[in-house]
Amino acid sequence: MKVAILDDYQNLSLILGNFEKLKKDFDFHVFNQPFENEDSAIEQLKDFEILLVMRERTPITKKIISNLKNLKLIITSGMRNKSIDFLTAKEKKILVCGTDSSSNSTAELTWALILGLARNLKEETENMYQGYWQTTLGHELKGKTLGIVGLGKIGVQVSKVALAFGMNVVAWSENLKISIATDNQVLAVTKEELLEKSDFITIHTVLSDRTKNLIAKKDLELMKETAFLINTSRGPIVNEFDLVEALEKNIIAGAGLDVYDIEPLPENHKLRFLPNALLLPHLGYVTKENYEIYYSQMFENLEAFKEGKPIRVIQMLN
Repeated sequence: MKVAILDDYQNLSLILGNFEKLKKDFDFHVFNQPFENEDSAIEQLKDFEILLVMRERTPITKKIISNLKNLKLIITSGMRNKSIDFLTAKEKKILVCGTDSSSNSTAELTWALILGLARNLKEETENMYQGYWQTTLGHELKGKTLGIVGLGKIGVQVSKVALAFGMNVVAWSENLKISIATDNQVLAVTKEELLEKSDFITIHTVLSDRTKNLIAKKDLELMKETAFLINTSRGPIVNEFDLVEALEKNIIAGAGLDVYDIEPLPENHKLRFLPNALLLPHLGYVTKENYEIYYSQMFENLEAFKEGKPIRVIQMLN
């Protein structure tokens, strides 16, 4: 069976997944660059029966699924992938399976962005290479307020580090359970209170129709001029146009971003040219440990599929 491994930017799948052992039954082909568009994806994938996808890199749309006549199985990293059209997959009787995933990597990267913003690491690092020395004045975290939007698994991990730094921690989401906040020494507040009181706001909620544009112009205007926004969740949760405007006009002090509306972020995107934007190329889940989970379990999923006993099924054929 022909297997396409999509969006393996660093060519790590065949190393970490140990797929060599399955070459007797499966013919693997690695795609290490994004497809130009849907038509390009269809043309290059038309002969494949199985897709191994890295979540939310290449959208597996209705058009793509409908035109891949040989497709029988999709395996995604993680057990949730908003970029797969599950309805069409079900209609076409295509099985969808997933893998486990670590939340540690994203929680840790969140702190890299918070600390980077607090201590002006972007500017100071760039200046060191230009021969300068101590050009900015940073901020301590102790005593500051961290606002967490979405107190789930990742949000709780982030809150524990904030408490260790001596920060005050508040949280909000539409479905926030007061008991979870209380158990983790976090104060549950309204959305408006979080926006107005926080020195740093970090987003850890899933993307859905309800959370798209959750942070827009009116929300950014409620934030302190000295506050920073961090997003390691999904780009469309924050209205990108409104955020660019807020950064250009210094409505907020800065933003630390790992996710964007379009990924990879276009070379000429305005965010790339803003001095108060600390940008990373969606590294939240990009760690050796996480990739070992993804690709080793994709290997297991393929073995189970071959035996007619699929595992980690997200959506059955019927």
